[in-house]
Amino acid sequence: MPESVPLPHPVTGAPFASPVPPGTGWPDDVATHDTPVARTATRVQRLAKGAVGQAELDARISVCRACPRLVAWREEVAVSKRAAFVDQPYWGRPVPAFGPVDAPVLVVGLAPAAHGANRTGRNFTGDRSGDWLYGALHRAGYASQPGSRAAGDGLELDGVRIIAPVRCAPPQNKPTTQEKRTCAPWLDADLARSAPHVRSIMCLGSIGWDTTIAGVRHAGWEVPRPKPAFGHGARATLRTPQGREVALVGCYHVSQQNTFTGKLTETMLDEVIASL
Repeated sequence: MPESVPLPHPVTGAPFASPVPPGTGWPDDVATHDTPVARTATRVQRLAKGAVGQAELDARISVCRACPRLVAWREEVAVSKRAAFVDQPYWGRPVPAFGPVDAPVLVVGLAPAAHGANRTGRNFTGDRSGDWLYGALHRAGYASQPGSRAAGDGLELDGVRIIAPVRCAPPQNKPTTQEKRTCAPWLDADLARSAPHVRSIMCLGSIGWDTTIAGVRHAGWEVPRPKPAFGHGARATLRTPQGREVALVGCYHVSQQNTFTGKLTETMLDEVIASL
């Protein structure tokens, strides 16, 4: 349940409960009180297939409640919070894709961070992983600014779209196989809209790589066999149902365990993005 005392949004100053109810004015929230809610895996499939237009799909994603464990966790985090953000409202809902639907480049992660996208409502926003990713996208000309503080901060993407195959923050950053399967129709619907436009998909980490391959296969794309192996800078060629070739590109995840240890450097990240 939302907390009883609304708190000011860090950009707009408007008060919001945590988790944020749909239709209350959160920046870029396209859901309303009447947006249909998926509460089962079967309902996810129906609502994903039946969405007319990207805004309707994003709205339906953002109110999904099909995975009880993920719903409980994301909302618990939204109320308990991290000490550094105790004075802020938490989004506490599933996170839709970010960026133009006709973008030629897709960036695929895994799931929202508990105190990042689960707090801000936008992928890779409000944490150090986002600082790395958006900094690199800005250097490459894909992002209007190098930082990503909160929804409503003015950040815009040009030519790139960011998707998390699992839309809710999972405990210990580990969604279950069933949770990934339940969430898959949302990814299928996003991929179907991207397929006519995309030329490259950058997968962050081996889990993002494997999830993307599973997702595009399920969506009817051709994938090389044997399955391409993940690696930083690894490449493979996919083919969409429309017959278009799409480059699949691997990149170490921008998590702190990689960036703090030097496993992933800014130069390495920049080089992968330049190849897209």
